[in-house]
Amino acid sequence: MALICAALSCAVGAQQDARLPDLGSSANALISPQEAQDYGASMLRQMRALDMVVDDPLLDDYISDLGYRLASNSAKPKDHFAFFIVKDPQINAFAAPGGYIAVNSGLMVITRDESELAGVIAHEIGHITQNHLQRAFEASKKDAPLMALVLLGAVLAGASNNSGDAPMAVLAGGQGLIAQRSINFTRKDEIEADRVGIQTLANAGFDPNAMATFFQHMADVTSANAGEYETPSMLQTHPVTTMRISDAKSRAGALIAEQKLRPAATIGNKREWQENTAPIAYVKDATTLLPAHVTSDPSTYVLMRERVRVLAGNPVTLATYYSSNLHDRAAFDTPANHYGYALALTRSGRAAQAIEQLQPLLQAHPDNLILDLAMAEARLQAGQRAAALAIYNKLNARSPRNRAVALAYATALTTGGDKTQGALAASLLRPLLDDATEPELYNAYARASEKAGDSIRAGEAFADASYYSGRPYDAMEQLKRMLKRDDLDYYARARIQARIAELTPLLLELHKRNVKTADSPDTGTSQ
Repeated sequence: MALICAALSCAVGAQQDARLPDLGSSANALISPQEAQDYGASMLRQMRALDMVVDDPLLDDYISDLGYRLASNSAKPKDHFAFFIVKDPQINAFAAPGGYIAVNSGLMVITRDESELAGVIAHEIGHITQNHLQRAFEASKKDAPLMALVLLGAVLAGASNNSGDAPMAVLAGGQGLIAQRSINFTRKDEIEADRVGIQTLANAGFDPNAMATFFQHMADVTSANAGEYETPSMLQTHPVTTMRISDAKSRAGALIAEQKLRPAATIGNKREWQENTAPIAYVKDATTLLPAHVTSDPSTYVLMRERVRVLAGNPVTLATYYSSNLHDRAAFDTPANHYGYALALTRSGRAAQAIEQLQPLLQAHPDNLILDLAMAEARLQAGQRAAALAIYNKLNARSPRNRAVALAYATALTTGGDKTQGALAASLLRPLLDDATEPELYNAYARASEKAGDSIRAGEAFADASYYSGRPYDAMEQLKRMLKRDDLDYYARARIQARIAELTPLLLELHKRNVKTADSPDTGTSQ
């Protein structure tokens, strides 16, 4: 399997500055960790501006928990990592500077079990830990100025003309340019990422054979060149060879044989595990790093696979897909497919039918948080607001500070609620904003604060939502307008001034380097 290591990371990183730093193979000449994180974070914001990211708290938590479990068992567990899902039907994934690792929705859908998905992520983690991105930057730095112009044009075209797939098409073309020119270099890195990835996979408690089985699956898909999801062009230039599959199987076999010779490792309890494991800065709940066979819920993976299929696709078309297959294929009659069908029905305006699909699932699997959330969403859309709020209240009591529950509950309280319910919604979301980068959270908090009558907090949150959506100039203008209000108290004014002080160097740097964003003042799109 050929997964994009540097294509998007180099290309999107280039849009931040056409004059990329001179990155060499010497450790002293490499980009600093903070600069790498800045590149990755900026890339993610710009992808959100193009609506390329699946921002869903259930999927975010799932892919992050899986990624962190793998990263903590990698060669560099203390490095920064962040994981997200891209709205792209192509079978692919990529690693970007700062430990940002993306999985395409098309790849997640085609995996057959969690170990295969983990194998892909472990492979990308291998690119990070083996410093392949730095080498890729060095190899492709001649393309960076050209790619900066191409990608900035795509961003501006998408922002000003609502051009649909045009930005994606230009972006894909840019990826192909850089990937093609670095093919001879990246093949070696792919093999190295395979080998260290298989080690990470085994360390994390997953089946080390999963990478080889997924390679074989990918080879079958590529040769067939058919199916619901497109086969990426990268697979034609970086084919999954018999030698690569054989090498992965051999490495996995050696690891399994080695593990059999070791004394069985025992983990007493969660507290003991936490006390004996060094803290990792980017992981808030250390118990999510426990080996897969200890904490993994087999049903969660298949439910999340169908969730990403629906959220990244067309719910009307997918409702027909699920209905037809459930009617015609006995093997398709699974809880996960009924869940996917219910989601598609809810999101295509047929909530009453979705409730019918979910009721037997909840009878068979009571207290399943994922299914409960789907039922609450369906009941809310069906006009059964009181029943939906009762479900959300129960889930919040059972799982306080769960992002998916809090966001859905707060949205339900705010929509059609009164001032008291708005205040409750804001109180649910406020603790989740620490270190949050998801625009949806800030928008939901802003709407809740507005409903509660706190227009100042609402304004601050709307500004943060704009920033994390890749619109820094809009964020700055909103904050400046707020400073002109005559009802600001000392603390509110101090908060706003501090946020302006944080954004000012960023905007000055963008202006100095003539880097355009979707809301740059001279594009005519600033609001």
